Amino acid sequence: MAAPNATETKELPDPTEVAKTYAEVAQRASKLISEHVQRQVKRGVTAPQDELGIAQAFMDMMAKLLSNPYKLAQSQMNLVWDYFSLWQHSMLRFMGMHGAPVASPEKGDKRFKDEEWQEHFLFDFIKQSYLITARHVHDTVCCVEGLDEQSQKKVSFYTRQYIDALSPSNFAMTNPEVFRETVKNHGQNLVKGLNNLLRDIEEGGGNVRVKMTDTSAFELGKNVATTPGKVVFETEMMQLLQYTPSTDKVLKKPLLIVPPWINKFYILDLREKNSYIKWAVDQGHTVFVISWVNPDEKQAEKSFDAYVQDGVVAALDAIEKQTGEKEVNAAGYCLGGTLLATTCAYLAAKRQKRIASATFFTTMTDFSEPGELGVFIDEGQVASLEKKMFERGYLEGSEMAGTFNMLRANDLIWSFVVNNYLMGKDPFPFDLLYWNSDSTRMPAKMHSFYLRNMYMENKLAEPGGIEIDGTPIDLGKIKIPCYFISAIEDHIAPWKSTYIGSRNFGGPVRFVLGGSGHIAGIVNPPAANKYGYWINASGKLPENVDAWFEGAEQHPGSWWTDWQSWVAGHDAETVAARDPAKGKLKVLEDAPGSFVKMRIDSKKAA
Repeated sequence: MAAPNATETKELPDPTEVAKTYAEVAQRASKLISEHVQRQVKRGVTAPQDELGIAQAFMDMMAKLLSNPYKLAQSQMNLVWDYFSLWQHSMLRFMGMHGAPVASPEKGDKRFKDEEWQEHFLFDFIKQSYLITARHVHDTVCCVEGLDEQSQKKVSFYTRQYIDALSPSNFAMTNPEVFRETVKNHGQNLVKGLNNLLRDIEEGGGNVRVKMTDTSAFELGKNVATTPGKVVFETEMMQLLQYTPSTDKVLKKPLLIVPPWINKFYILDLREKNSYIKWAVDQGHTVFVISWVNPDEKQAEKSFDAYVQDGVVAALDAIEKQTGEKEVNAAGYCLGGTLLATTCAYLAAKRQKRIASATFFTTMTDFSEPGELGVFIDEGQVASLEKKMFERGYLEGSEMAGTFNMLRANDLIWSFVVNNYLMGKDPFPFDLLYWNSDSTRMPAKMHSFYLRNMYMENKLAEPGGIEIDGTPIDLGKIKIPCYFISAIEDHIAPWKSTYIGSRNFGGPVRFVLGGSGHIAGIVNPPAANKYGYWINASGKLPENVDAWFEGAEQHPGSWWTDWQSWVAGHDAETVAARDPAKGKLKVLEDAPGSFVKMRIDSKKAA
C-alpha cells in the first residue's frame, strides 16, 4: 500500500485531548463493568439455554454431514483446489501479471468497494481468501441430506450471520480504509470508536444498540412528518390524522392509510420530496392516516380483534362522521396491509360496504412461504417469546428491530460497526434510518395471535380459519378491486409470497412488482424516476408465479402514477376540498400528533 504523502499526514494529536478521551473511555468502561456485575449478581448463575434451537440444529447438521464422509472430503478437496488457484493467481499478480480473480464479491456488495481491495496485492488476497472460504462453508452446510427443513433454514441463516461477522472488512488490520485512517490519525479513530461503542452499550442498557443515524438531527413535525394536518379522532389504540388539502377539488372517496405498528406511521411522510402522503394529498385525495399507540403493559391484553375494531373500523366510523362518506379507498403497508385484508374480510362477512377499494403495500396474506423470517418462527421460539412477552405485557420494539436488521446484516449492522467503532465516525443523519430506529412495542396477546395463527398455521389463507369478534372470515369473500404492490428485493415480505396471497381474493386484483426492497420499493416518488415496476398486461394471476413474471413488462419510473390511475378509475367523482378544521369532528391537535411522539423509556426497557 502506498505510504501517505506529506499533505495527508497529520501532526501528532494534542496530548490534552488524548488524555481527556482516554479518561472518558476509562470512566465509561468502569461504570459499565460495575453495572454488568451488579446485574449478573442480581440474576444469579443460570444454565445456558438454547431458546432458538440453534445448537440443536447445528448438532443435527453435523451428524448428517459426518454420516457422508465421501461428500465432506469432496467439499474439502474443492476448497483446497480453490486455495491453490488463489495462490497461483496471487503469485502472478506479485510478478506484475494480471488475470481473472478466483473469487469476486456479488454485485452490490459494498464491503469491498474501496479500490485497495482490488489494487493492493495483500488486500486482494485477503478478500479472495475470505470469499472462497465463505462460499465453501455455505455450500457445505446449505443442503445437508436428511436434515429437516426448519433445521436447514436455521443452519443456513446463522451460518451466513457467522460468515458475515468474520468478513475482513470488519477488522481494523484487514480493512484498508480503516488501516489508512488508523495510520493517518495515530489510532485516534479506534479510541473514538471505543467511546462510541461504550455510548451504544450505555444507551442499550447493557446491550449493544448500534446507532444508525444522528437522531438529534431530526424532529417530528419539523423536518420529518411535516405534511400539514390535524388529529381529529383517537381511541386507546390510535390517533386518526386528516391532512390539509392542497387542491380545490378532491376525490369523493377519502383515502385511509393503515400503517404497520412495528414502527411509526411516518415512513410514508419522511420529507416533502419523498412523502407518499404529501403526494397523495397533491393528487386530490382526502388523506386520513392511523397513528398507532406505542403500547405498554396496559395494552397487554389487546388482541388482533382490537386492532380491527378499535383501529380500522373505528377510523372508518370517524371518517364517515367527518366527511359524510360511508365508503373509502384504503391502503395498508406490510402488517398494516394484513390488518386491512383481515378487516375487509370481516366487513364482507358482515355484508358491510365500507371500503370501496384496497391497496396492499408489500403485504403477506398467505404465510406458506414466509422467507427468512420463518427461521425465527417455530413452536420452541414462539413459546419462548410468549413467555417473555406475557411477563412484561409486550414485545420490546428493539427486539423486533434486531430481527429485521439480521436479514440484511452487512447493510444494517456491520457497515455501522465499521463506521462507528473502527473509523470512529458518527453516523450520518438519514431520515429513513431515523424512522427505522423509532421502533414500537407489540402487545403480547396480539403478537402471539399473529405469530401462531398467521405465520405458523397460515389460518388467514383458510376460509373460516380465523375469527374476528366471533365472526369467521374468508379472503375469498373480498370482492372489491384490490391493488398489490410488492418489491422484487424484499427480504421481509418476499414478493412471491405476497403474490400467492393475492390469488386468494375473490375480486379483481392488479398485481404490480416494484424494484428495490421493502422500503425503497414503496417510498419511490415519481420525481426520483428510479427502479421501475413490472405489470403483466394480461391481468391474469396464474398459479405459477414465474409464469406471471415471464409475461410481465417492465415500466420506467414509479408505481405511484400507475396506482393513481387505477384508484381514480374506480373513483372519478370529485367534491370541494375538505378542511380538517371544518369537519364535524373536533380537532385534538396538529399532525403528526402526540402518539407518534411517544418515545420508548430506555430505563424502563432496560
